[in-house]
Amino acid sequence: MPNADLSSLRIDRDAAPPARGGAMRVVLAVIIALILVALTAWLMWPRGITVRVAQVEMTGGGTAGASGISANGYVVARTKASVSARLPGRLVYLGVTEGTRVRKNEIIARIESADFAAALAAARANVGQVEAELAQAKRELERARKLRDERVVSSSTLEDAETRVNIVEAQLASARAQVDLAAANLENTRIRAPFDGTVLRKDAEIGEMVAPSSAGGGLTRTAIATIADLATLEVEVDVNEAYIAQIRNGQSTRITLDAYPDTSFAGRVRQVVPTADRQKATVQVKVSILDRDSRILPEMGAKVLFSREGEAPVAAAPRRVRVPANAVVGAADSPVVWVVHGDRVTRVPVELGPAQENVVEVRKGLEGGEQVIVDPPADLKDGVKVRPKS
Repeated sequence: MPNADLSSLRIDRDAAPPARGGAMRVVLAVIIALILVALTAWLMWPRGITVRVAQVEMTGGGTAGASGISANGYVVARTKASVSARLPGRLVYLGVTEGTRVRKNEIIARIESADFAAALAAARANVGQVEAELAQAKRELERARKLRDERVVSSSTLEDAETRVNIVEAQLASARAQVDLAAANLENTRIRAPFDGTVLRKDAEIGEMVAPSSAGGGLTRTAIATIADLATLEVEVDVNEAYIAQIRNGQSTRITLDAYPDTSFAGRVRQVVPTADRQKATVQVKVSILDRDSRILPEMGAKVLFSREGEAPVAAAPRRVRVPANAVVGAADSPVVWVVHGDRVTRVPVELGPAQENVVEVRKGLEGGEQVIVDPPADLKDGVKVRPKS
């Protein structure tokens, strides 16, 4: 075997090491590119539209002040009823609608009654039949008495005739009771007003099934109409229990309705309910309305100011919510404001009241304390991110 030449396997220690600069430059370029991309994304990220905002002002209200104690509540009718049928059936007549005045015992609705009328007719016919049987039994009893006096028949025959008369008389009493029952059932198909009053709500329509309870299912109405006596309207308010010791029966009050904030009505405490609400720490007080007015309607919001001892009540300052006039946009019949919640904006429809200089009163839609956008952009949309600026 020839000898191998190993001289080519020697290491040349004088040769220069390989260069590494190219790889480092690539890594550095990638890092710089990533930093530029992140910086560009941060600069282009939407941070919201800068808008000017103003706080909604609210004046009036309060629970206790120099003029007395005030509390909020609602107008209610002391005499109120949801009228329903005593028997289940289909409504075939409804003679009232919202606002109809009714008199006590007036028929306001009827349910199907053909079967009840037929039952009454059958019961009356049965009474006629039993009356005929009773007349025949009495004639037979009279003959039996004559024949017994002549000793033609025995005493037992006379007793049988008397027993027959007694039985038929009992049957007649039962038949007449059936007539009364059938007449009562027929009368129960007529729904009558329980008292003089006004219909507040119509709860059923002709053709619907009605019943005295909800056992019939979700498609069965349990009430036909809601009636209230508007002459018994009063205000129910919740008074903080810390002030209830200053409230007494017969105490004079002034009542201001949310619907008519510029007008107040005289009132008097009718009853302090003898229990407290532990959840709200309040006591309910019922206040009679002395100044009767057709504008006062059930379920209206009201504020009651109770006079202090020896002082005449002074009407509480009405609660008013105002916003800058340039915060209201939209058509005249459908005004809106843009309310800021955190960093998002919400479109809120409002009902406006009178305007004064550069502010306008808001009767519905805002409670006070909200932030609204002043001079909102025309292209503003619900949920858009904004940056509020006072």
